[in-house]
Amino acid sequence: MKTTTKATFKLTALLSILLFVGSCKPDKNTVTVAQETGTVTDIEGNSYKTIKIGNQWWMAENLKTKKFRNGNAIPDVTDDSLWQNNTAACCLYQNDPTAPGLLYNWFAVTDSENIAPEGWHIPTDDEWKELERCIGMTDGAEEKSGWRGTNEADKLKAAAPIGWTQFEEVWGTDAVGFTALAGSCRGFNGEWGAPGLFATGFWWTASNYSTTEAWYRYLDYKKSTVFRSACSKNYGYSIRCVKD
Repeated sequence: MKTTTKATFKLTALLSILLFVGSCKPDKNTVTVAQETGTVTDIEGNSYKTIKIGNQWWMAENLKTKKFRNGNAIPDVTDDSLWQNNTAACCLYQNDPTAPGLLYNWFAVTDSENIAPEGWHIPTDDEWKELERCIGMTDGAEEKSGWRGTNEADKLKAAAPIGWTQFEEVWGTDAVGFTALAGSCRGFNGEWGAPGLFATGFWWTASNYSTTEAWYRYLDYKKSTVFRSACSKNYGYSIRCVKD
């Protein structure tokens, strides 16, 4: 009678559940293993981890540059009223050293001086949808607004318990290496978002919704799904970049 060693059995079992990121076959019950990683450096010399998910290369960390690609400084606006009424690029240098990156208004996203590292850009709403489809969002859910999907947010979040307040059965897995962290936000009126760091994360897209609003994505410590909507361009959100 043929025998199977424990080692062989474990290897067979492991191979049977792996889904490599490059294939992007949606299956919410399958473990996803990232195959390609790298780094990119911004104008200030900050180095960011990068990850290939499907056919896209994403930064696996939030942007933290204080300068545009040409070396010009991005204004740091701390005054609430100035932030609220500003229609030019600006950012907020968070005082908390544990904050994952800086917060930027949408005007910084689309400024002609370019905030992304050379060879990279801020993802459009459609590029975010491609990412969401790749990690398992199906049945046209990526086209909807509000909370969408099943457990895609868990796949995007850093592996629990790192970086997120823990809530019941919501558990980040970082299954695709995106390593989303909860950087909170700054409101259109300049006030800080609540409950703040380690509870919520917001990311801009480069896509207009209207003359005053733009599309964004939002992850919450109490949710396993991904929120898509549009808001005032004066909000302060995190930024991820995608390769050209």
